[in-house]
Amino acid sequence: MNINFFQSIYDHPLIQRNDLNVIMNTHERINFSKGSLLLKNGKMANEYYLIESGLLRAYVHDFSGNEITTDFYCANDIAIEVSSLFQRIPTKENIIALTNGIAWKIDFEKFQNLFHSIEGFREWGRAWMARQLFISKQRKIEMLTKSATERYKELIKDNPAIVQHVPIKHIASYLGITDTSLSRIRKEILFDL
Repeated sequence: MNINFFQSIYDHPLIQRNDLNVIMNTHERINFSKGSLLLKNGKMANEYYLIESGLLRAYVHDFSGNEITTDFYCANDIAIEVSSLFQRIPTKENIIALTNGIAWKIDFEKFQNLFHSIEGFREWGRAWMARQLFISKQRKIEMLTKSATERYKELIKDNPAIVQHVPIKHIASYLGITDTSLSRIRKEILFDL
C-alpha cells in the first residue's frame, strides 16, 4: 500500500497518521480491465473507488438511448456515484473502465464505520462533498456561459490524459456538443498553434 497515494486523497489536517493507517486498511485493492463495468444503471452503488491508475468514464443514457458522458475519473480521483451510495437508491449512471488500471475500493458499511469513528475522516468527507458541490455548480454555469472551444481548452489544460486517451465521441458528449463540432474545434486549435 502506497501511503503517499492515500495521503494525497485523504488530505485533511485532522487525519492523524494512525487514523490514516486505519483508513487505508479498510480499502481493498482491485485491478480493472478496459471495458469492465464498476457500476451499472439500475443497481445500487455500494462502494466508491480511489483510482491509483487508469481511466474511468461515467455515463447515462438520454431519452433517445444515446450515451452521454457525465464524468471522467483519472489517477488520484475518487470514482463515486454520490446519490446512489448515500441515498441508497438505484443509480441511473454507469461507470466503465476505458483502460486497464488499479483502484482501491471501500464499501458503504466500512465508510460509515470510519465516518462515525474518526473525526478527521468525517471532516474530510464534509470538505470533499462541499468541494464536489462547488465543482458541479461551476460545471453547470460553464456549460451555459462558456463556448465549447473554451470548455475544450480547459479540459486540455486541466485533464490532458482525458484528451489523449478518450475517444472523441465521449469527450464531445461530456462537453455537450457533437463529434463533428469537436472535430472542427480541434482543427481550429491546431491551426492556431
